[in-house]
Amino acid sequence: MAEASLIEYFSASRIRYNAGMFYPLSVWIGLRYTRAERRNHFISFISFISTTGISLGVIVLITVLSVMNGFHKEVRERILGMASHADIHALTGGLSDWREAVALAGEHPRVTGAAPYVETQAMLTRGREVSGALLRGVLPAQEPKVVDVAEHMVAGSLDDLEAGKFGIILGRELSYALGVGVGDKVTAVIPKVTATPVGAVPRMKRFTVTGIFSVGMGEYDRGIAMIHMQDAAKLQRMGDQVTGIRLKLDDVFAAKRVSHELAQRFSGIFRVLKWTDHHRNFFSALKMEKRMMGLLLFFIVVIAAFNIVATLVMVVVDKRSDIAILKTFGASPRQIMSIFIIQGSVIGLIGTLIGVVLGVLLALNVEQVVDLIESLFQVQFIDPNVYYISKLPSDLHWQDVLLVGGGSFLCSFIMTLYPAWNAYRTMPAEALRYE
Repeated sequence: MAEASLIEYFSASRIRYNAGMFYPLSVWIGLRYTRAERRNHFISFISFISTTGISLGVIVLITVLSVMNGFHKEVRERILGMASHADIHALTGGLSDWREAVALAGEHPRVTGAAPYVETQAMLTRGREVSGALLRGVLPAQEPKVVDVAEHMVAGSLDDLEAGKFGIILGRELSYALGVGVGDKVTAVIPKVTATPVGAVPRMKRFTVTGIFSVGMGEYDRGIAMIHMQDAAKLQRMGDQVTGIRLKLDDVFAAKRVSHELAQRFSGIFRVLKWTDHHRNFFSALKMEKRMMGLLLFFIVVIAAFNIVATLVMVVVDKRSDIAILKTFGASPRQIMSIFIIQGSVIGLIGTLIGVVLGVLLALNVEQVVDLIESLFQVQFIDPNVYYISKLPSDLHWQDVLLVGGGSFLCSFIMTLYPAWNAYRTMPAEALRYE
């Protein structure tokens, strides 16, 4: 009988405790209740469902967060293919002593590259085709130190930009919109006027397309055009001045601190922009999306943990006589509650560990799993013509794993408190009345 075994064990444990040996009574009984018994198949089934539900919730949560991290990383890398980690430019007008500023920026231990630039809004035309674009003047020798646009050239080269020859490199979508290719002519019109005998006319210049790039983001492929910095300065009549300095750092997340440190070293008043400032709303939306998705998916774990409450409540009802006998032999309320807290915590711990292991394995191999599913069912989850990527990216962050695992176990532990308290309230006389 279960009652007899508990009486014998509790009596023996009291003898050992009185002899100076600590014997974990609550742990032993809690683990004993966790194991399946022949007459409690339904309780065992509910325990299995609870463990499985927690495991599935943890697996899904870790995998989805990893995939979202992968998408964020992919987007960040594409943005940084054209955007520098930090920009420093004058509050008004242009920078005249930019060579000294570039040399000073290069002395900072966190700066790995610095390059000047001249930038203005322009309208590009060819025949009847018209498209607005950001016209950026760069130095071909220094620009690759800041961004990796040279790696995304699909036609021509960044070195084809030569001062005085007025060559231009377009984004692929922009070249499609204008209907031009390498060797064709486009006219750039900037929002400045030139006084002539017939009146003020917009300032414009004819350029020859020398290259086409594609970074996989419509914002850049459709809205950026690059020319030589000297040509851009001549077009805007800036002389030897530049719009600002673009920086590349060894850590993109140190951009704010490093750019402010550099701005304090320069003489004059400067405006400092880090890479997230150019897309503040976009990155804020991505962060909010990850938080809300994680919160919603965590409810899968919470719902599965509610099964622990049902399991322990039925165990408490089934073991009322055992609880009464333990209380009669002097078991403390803390010991009674610990029995069921341990039982529920073991269920949560097993489910969490299984979910963490399988979730990590799935997150690390999600691309292979997706490829297998696509090959088996002849489907395509990601269209590269729409998303600019052909694989499902995944970036596993161990802090996410620890957060999900810790949250799952904590939720399971909290769910054990009410059934444990209900067991503590069991009255021995009422429980043994009909035994």
